[in-house]
Amino acid sequence: MPSSHDFLKDKRNNNIKIYVNGKFYNRKNANISVFDSSVLLGDGVWDGLRYHNNKFLFLNDHIKRLYEDAKKINLKIHLSQKSLKNLLLKTIRINKMKTDAHLRLIVSRGIKSTPYQSPKVTISKPTIIIIPEYKKPDNKIYKRGLKLVTVSIIRGPKNVQDPQINSLSKLNCILACIEASKKGADEALMLDINNNIATNNSTHFFYVKNKTVFTSTGKFCVNGITRKKVIEICKLNKIKVKEKNFKLKDVMRADEAFATGTFAGVVPINKINNKRFSIKKDNLTFKILNLYNQLINK
Repeated sequence: MPSSHDFLKDKRNNNIKIYVNGKFYNRKNANISVFDSSVLLGDGVWDGLRYHNNKFLFLNDHIKRLYEDAKKINLKIHLSQKSLKNLLLKTIRINKMKTDAHLRLIVSRGIKSTPYQSPKVTISKPTIIIIPEYKKPDNKIYKRGLKLVTVSIIRGPKNVQDPQINSLSKLNCILACIEASKKGADEALMLDINNNIATNNSTHFFYVKNKTVFTSTGKFCVNGITRKKVIEICKLNKIKVKEKNFKLKDVMRADEAFATGTFAGVVPINKINNKRFSIKKDNLTFKILNLYNQLINK
């Protein structure tokens, strides 16, 4: 199924250099220990960063979020934020990337002496991985739009698994994604514990009604950087935007809907369950998309 993460194939990805704990490796030789916390438990945090026109988009925001998330799970990253930023830039230089690149930054708790949950059996510094790939969004998705469907998997409370943390433990979202795929959709539209709309399984959700943009409170979703930028864009351009709780019935009465994410930016939604949305160039969605593109192309 098409998705907001569709990209054009690029042969250069066969020869990328991947950073793993102080060294760079060819794609086929990059590996980590089977005793790493990420492998055994999905224990760690991650971030996705876009490199566009010789610069990272919102780099400080992404790194700040990564360190905040690490702190929430009591994972102390042994490098300073400045050092980690320099590693990202070094990865770009070594791969001679200029634009249309997407980097996955992973920080696990490190290697364990035995397969066990407790951080007490961690015997190394955190594992740091940077995977750079050439990923240019497929423009077809902006013309076609995304198809969403509501699923039975919800975004839970903080005392179950904090939905605001970008953790390696993504089972909740994976199960939602699988259910959506089985229903013939591109992504899952997930509810929270109060039956309010929370977010999508891999992007953030917005809808438009009477020229006002609505999105969730953010309580049950990752602290999205693109989500934040879109809200700022709306406020700066006198587009009414509200962060609030709302139900599926409110979405079914919407005029437009769109998703946001680091990779594809702003993506129209053409269908949610049985509700279809027209994708027109004069929609508010495309105005916001154009304003976002202006921002990243400065």
